[in-house]
Amino acid sequence: MDPYVLKTLNAERRARRAAIVVTDLGDGRDRVVREGDAVAGDLGAAIGKAFRTGASGMVEAEGRSFFLNVHLPQPRLVVIGAVHISQALAPMARIAGFPLEIIDPRTAFASGERFPDVELSAEWPEDVLRDHPLDRYAALAAVTHDPKIDDYPLKAALDAGCFYVGALGSRKTHARRIERLLAMGATPEQIECINAPIGLAIGAANPAEIAVAVLAQVIAAFRSRGLAGDTKGEAA
Repeated sequence: MDPYVLKTLNAERRARRAAIVVTDLGDGRDRVVREGDAVAGDLGAAIGKAFRTGASGMVEAEGRSFFLNVHLPQPRLVVIGAVHISQALAPMARIAGFPLEIIDPRTAFASGERFPDVELSAEWPEDVLRDHPLDRYAALAAVTHDPKIDDYPLKAALDAGCFYVGALGSRKTHARRIERLLAMGATPEQIECINAPIGLAIGAANPAEIAVAVLAQVIAAFRSRGLAGDTKGEAA
């Protein structure tokens, strides 16, 4: 690999930005394409698909052969609230490739006994996210039902452009949440990005089923990045 290409790729990976090394198999030249870069034609379509799937491989475009070596940051699933939904969600998310982080300042809930083998922070979200900020490859699910805990990370997720933002609660609860977020400086366009009620509409009736609905919605949002569509549902 060209040293400049390798240097550019490593810089993107350190910054948790997605990149693809595109190699022209005809002449061996390669270049780095960042997510969001404009690439026209069939090659551009293939690159867009590769960013969504994360799958490397050879493609044919414009009568030439290319190899796409895809580098995606490890997605983060940050859950605000050490509740029963989070207990069910943690093992499911790990299996699906979305390691889960839980933040909840309520030490009675955020305990290692209730959440073994889970990255757990019994601190206020403001403090945790200041040191470990959200980004485009993070998903945030707020499930405490407590505005004092949920509102700040929701606003932070909207500002960071997280690929998924979800919040537990009824439509009435969400209406009040919208008022608070707007007062915090969120825009109406940002508000539209919140999946509330959280989770795909599968008729979930208990914490484990809601966890399934949330994880499915997170996966759908991750795999549809950059595509028009709506993954919103209503599980809770």
